[in-house]
Amino acid sequence: MQLSPERLKGLAAAELVQLSEEGVDTSELQALHDAAVGGPPGQVADALESFFSRAAAAAPAADFPYSEPSDLPGIRAARRDGQRRMTLSQAQAEDRIRGAWLGRCAGCMLGKPVEGWTKDQIEAVLKHAGEYPLDDYFPPIADLPEGLRAYHSSDTLRGNIAYGVRDDDTDYTLLGLHILEAHGPDFTPDNVAAEWLGRLPYDQVYTAEREAYRNLVMDIRPPQSALVMNPYREWIGAQIRCDGFAYGAAGRPERAAEYAWRDAVVSHVKNGIYGEMYFAAAIAAAMATDSLQEALAAGRAEIPDNCRLAEAVDDTLAWCAEDGDWQATWRRMDQKYGHYHPVHTINNAVIVILACLHAEGDLGRAICIAVMGGLDTDCNGATAGSLMGALLGAEAVAGKWVDPLNDTLYSALQGMNENSITDLARRSLQTAKSSGVWG
Repeated sequence: MQLSPERLKGLAAAELVQLSEEGVDTSELQALHDAAVGGPPGQVADALESFFSRAAAAAPAADFPYSEPSDLPGIRAARRDGQRRMTLSQAQAEDRIRGAWLGRCAGCMLGKPVEGWTKDQIEAVLKHAGEYPLDDYFPPIADLPEGLRAYHSSDTLRGNIAYGVRDDDTDYTLLGLHILEAHGPDFTPDNVAAEWLGRLPYDQVYTAEREAYRNLVMDIRPPQSALVMNPYREWIGAQIRCDGFAYGAAGRPERAAEYAWRDAVVSHVKNGIYGEMYFAAAIAAAMATDSLQEALAAGRAEIPDNCRLAEAVDDTLAWCAEDGDWQATWRRMDQKYGHYHPVHTINNAVIVILACLHAEGDLGRAICIAVMGGLDTDCNGATAGSLMGALLGAEAVAGKWVDPLNDTLYSALQGMNENSITDLARRSLQTAKSSGVWG
């Protein structure tokens, strides 16, 4: 598949950033890149392909302070002790899985109108509407003053919502459920890849998933599909795909993390993988405990102890214990992790964690904080809603967050366009039951 010179230039520039974040000394690669993009127009594509070949062989510097394997045995060898298996009843699993589905759908819908906005932009539009801090779906604004951003969509605003609209954050939840149903608990990364090609429209996947999809079409199989000309391999895409697998492993954080790993390696490496493993394990654990701290500890125990995400998780737990409000913790996050791209795994994971910890057991407050924090707002609202719904059960998501959805979720997946949320929760319960994950 021949990529245009402009597409290659964009990928190459992003690759330099990604390699630097992985601890690679990029000085020689930068020079090679600059010579390639500054050369004769007809030679740019060939020169950049040479750049990518060199980039693929690059390794972190010897003094890089983190150890970040991408293989499952390496990850497990590098993790700390933790709870791998927890106990819950079928009735508890039913309530928590339903709560997680509802929380994910509500949180996604809440964040969708302002996806990609900064914290300041969200605060400005809410203050103009007289509704800051956020405590409901975003209100329509008839006359938007100059200088304020317009919402991305109108069908996700208060009073306009009639169902859960299609979004990749819920497409992947449904796809994870389907993978467990179609291939069982022993599904493989190749099964995931096949379902992508058969179910996901190419124009509905983004960043790392789009580059991996291109590689799959070129018959580059996992895990290489995550590596070839894919500078987004540590971005948030895998993190948003964990939930369907977590629901099918209720109470089994280690199993949920393994499911997540098999899914993530199609498109991600290192911290991109860890983000999916962390939240899969935390959500699966949340279904078997009443303690958010215990659930977060279970997630932390499934990723390498000395990786950048683990450091960010530890920072966030310490900051939340010290800070009196979420905004103080957000500022500390921004100071240390604000250099990452707005859809990177690490900074968005921190927003989800601080939102849940500062919410004091209130699911609505958790998804509102996650969205008010900016960056990838629909992703963060969805993940915070899923985690808190798993922890608190379905009643915690009742009323204004659920009623407007009319028990309906749309997706872009082939053959799965219109879905009952009640039925999705029932099916997730069945995948967990079939795997024997409670008792």
